[in-house]
Amino acid sequence: MKLEDIRVQIDEIDSKLVPLLKARMNCSLQVAEAKRQAGLPIYHPGREQAILDKVADMGGEFGSYISAVYREIMGVSKEAQQVELTPAGDLAGKIVNAKDGIKENVTVACQGIEGAFGSIAAKALHKTGKIKYYSTFEDVFRAVENDEAVYGVVPVENANAGSVMEVYDLILKYRFYIVSAAELAVNENLLGLPGATLEDIKTVYSHPQALAQSEEFIKCHGITPIQYSNTALAAKYVSDLQDKSVGAVGSALAGSLYGLKVIAPDIQTVKHNSTRFITISKQLIIPDEANKVSVVFSVPHSVGALNRVLNRFCVNGLNLTKIESRAAKNGNFDYLFYLDFSGTLNDRKTIALISSLADELPDFTFLGNYREIMIKE
Repeated sequence: MKLEDIRVQIDEIDSKLVPLLKARMNCSLQVAEAKRQAGLPIYHPGREQAILDKVADMGGEFGSYISAVYREIMGVSKEAQQVELTPAGDLAGKIVNAKDGIKENVTVACQGIEGAFGSIAAKALHKTGKIKYYSTFEDVFRAVENDEAVYGVVPVENANAGSVMEVYDLILKYRFYIVSAAELAVNENLLGLPGATLEDIKTVYSHPQALAQSEEFIKCHGITPIQYSNTALAAKYVSDLQDKSVGAVGSALAGSLYGLKVIAPDIQTVKHNSTRFITISKQLIIPDEANKVSVVFSVPHSVGALNRVLNRFCVNGLNLTKIESRAAKNGNFDYLFYLDFSGTLNDRKTIALISSLADELPDFTFLGNYREIMIKE
């Protein structure tokens, strides 16, 4: 049989299959209404598995392939059912009733001291905020937890050095809401005492991320990098040390604040360098102009479980912008996944997806729907 003849057969089968799939979807919507009236959940794992086992048996040599197709059919059916029932459930209610404005003239926690990149981001995101500085990232989370600050601003990733793993672990630990975000253009500079030259600098102090971002420059000039808790604190330390052979990597603002000069500007390896910062909060706030959503979830230990979850974002036309896996730290080798995607929860389909995942997955937390902006140092 020729290829063209086989394709004709496939087209004929599809012409019969599509109406049947539409009929099945209509039945799914009727099921959703029946479940709504009876107060039953959308997700019924026992029923799904029974159907998968049945079609796998009916499929014979193609059983595993047909079972995979049916898994997708049931997945999109659940999405359609969830849309019919939205808003339903506690999570959907929280989303619909969320506040839409970030408070002004309140305390904002930030790691480091004035002049650090975190300080620059915090002031850009909270122009009327009263910035309060803390020694560590966890201190920032604790300040929000203990109501010492209404918001906290922390970095989550750099375009060159990657994710700030400590912060992701804290996000998973505290599960606060993310209410705003910013991408800050970061220009790393070699800072030193007045009168010092590049040839004088033998040792440089800075935060590990800043050192990683400037690794090529540091190696090229034979400088020894030493990790410090914060870029601005490193600049202050070098200023207090008063040793021309010691420098710091940080912002030009930090240099000017602590009496240092810029010995070499823009030393970062990637010239278009930027760092993402987020604002954490105990209260859910969803602004009208929100453009990014963040969630945390785990998946069951079954074949293709993560793929099926991610595919549901594809089905709903949602673009994933970040996925990070971290150990759940429960002693069972389980993992949690942090995920960002572009979108707004003004869309009923997106709320439906979030609600559906919350019902089905063993661990799921909606972290927020917020606006991400671009800021310059």
